[in-house]
Amino acid sequence: MIRLGAGAGFAGDRIDPAVELAREGALDYLVFECLGERTVAAGQLRRLTDPDSGYDPLLEARMRAVLPVIEPGGTRIITNSGAANPLAAGHRVAAVAKTLGRPTRVAVVTGDDALEAVRRLDPIVWETGEPLSRCADELVSANAYLGADGIRQALAEDPDVVVTGRVADPALYLGPLQHEYGWASDDWQRLAAGTVVGHLLECAGQLTGGYFADPGTKPVPGLARLGFPFADVRPDGTATLGKVAGSGGRLDVRTATEQLLYEVDRPDAYLTPDVVADFSGVSFQQAGPDRVEVAGASGAARPDELKVTLGFRGGWLGEGQISYAGPRALARAELAAEIVRERLTAVHDIAPEAIGVELIGAGAAFRGLAPASEPLEVRLRVTARTTDAARAHTVGWEVESLYTNGPAGGGGARSGTQQSLVVRSCLVPRDLVSPTVTMMEER
Repeated sequence: MIRLGAGAGFAGDRIDPAVELAREGALDYLVFECLGERTVAAGQLRRLTDPDSGYDPLLEARMRAVLPVIEPGGTRIITNSGAANPLAAGHRVAAVAKTLGRPTRVAVVTGDDALEAVRRLDPIVWETGEPLSRCADELVSANAYLGADGIRQALAEDPDVVVTGRVADPALYLGPLQHEYGWASDDWQRLAAGTVVGHLLECAGQLTGGYFADPGTKPVPGLARLGFPFADVRPDGTATLGKVAGSGGRLDVRTATEQLLYEVDRPDAYLTPDVVADFSGVSFQQAGPDRVEVAGASGAARPDELKVTLGFRGGWLGEGQISYAGPRALARAELAAEIVRERLTAVHDIAPEAIGVELIGAGAAFRGLAPASEPLEVRLRVTARTTDAARAHTVGWEVESLYTNGPAGGGGARSGTQQSLVVRSCLVPRDLVSPTVTMMEER
């Protein structure tokens, strides 16, 4: 069997559980999934001002933590931490390995950058229903979701570390399974089975109870030392899920079932670049403490098109927050919001539709789907999108000025200004993009 370990489930994930897996998990592969749609677009934005940036800021820290505990020629690392600049990320990994006295062979998978392709194609943007050329915002990035092919090609070069840009999350796990077991690119049943394994592992600690935990109804022990999962995958694609003995969390049929349905629209037709996976026949069986058997996946031919994440400059976002507590806290927060709205419009010439207000603690997360309650305290958050940083700064300034200009009892003001990024999506024919493998450094 091939043992795949989940070293990260998002860009800001913890590092110590990955070290635990690398040291005690007896892994064949350790996978760091660190890329979201906003993450890669934000990386492209950073790269515009610094051509050597654009990859995951925690990449170096992760490599410094896990490389020393992996035996040379042992566990291989696969990560999409390359984000918007996989080649620079690959060079960084090689440099870190050199400083650790650890000769490391690094393979980099590129080819997901579809910026020029979408400009030529002018596809329909999902969120607007109109051609890309009609979008008023400046397009700065377009990254296609590649599949497992590039990772499989990279592993054929016998690397210690594989760095990619935008690939579909399950493909990070499917690639090594294709490489090890020789699964054909049209073996839809096995590709679907590997995709199910990847989907279960891709969010790391979610599978072992992190996203499952709810005090009283779904208790999870040891969340402060949550262990990340691994999967022992057989040549037919069936697998046993597990975690390191003694680590925190829980792994059972309930946690696995919740993760199987996480971010899934149609369980019978889960679209990926490699296969259309059918989760509807997947079954779980408890095989022991923190061990779960997975079987029953099926699949159909992969889509002819690939999803592309589009990143646009969205101007600037200004933000201000302030708290109100005690009797009539909600009324005072609502009055404060009215004051700030009026001043941002009348004094600073910010369009009313560009201003957003949240009354945190009074039902803001429900976005109007539930009536506001009368809370003991309310946190007012005001945001506004502007075309320049100076006007964005006025949002926090106006919120902070509520201290002495009313209403009564405001405290804990905070403000911030940042470049705004708009993320949208489209489809492109898969033959417009293809993976390329580049080797960074020989052993």
